[in-house]
Amino acid sequence: MRITAFRARLAEEFGALRADTIAHDHVFAALGGRTVDQALDAGLPTKDIWQAVCEAFEVPAERR
Repeated sequence: MRITAFRARLAEEFGALRADTIAHDHVFAALGGRTVDQALDAGLPTKDIWQAVCEAFEVPAERR
């Protein structure tokens, strides 16, 4: 998934403002103690990042 599609999906799921906050401030153990922004900068696959977000925030399977 492209980063733009990932960002759009994040905003769709959480709302634009909350998505930005989650991406910038929330540290995910599943991403090696990184935020979404840090994980993207480190080159982690967006699919893996999305899975980590979904698991952490208990996004239902049909929206993953």
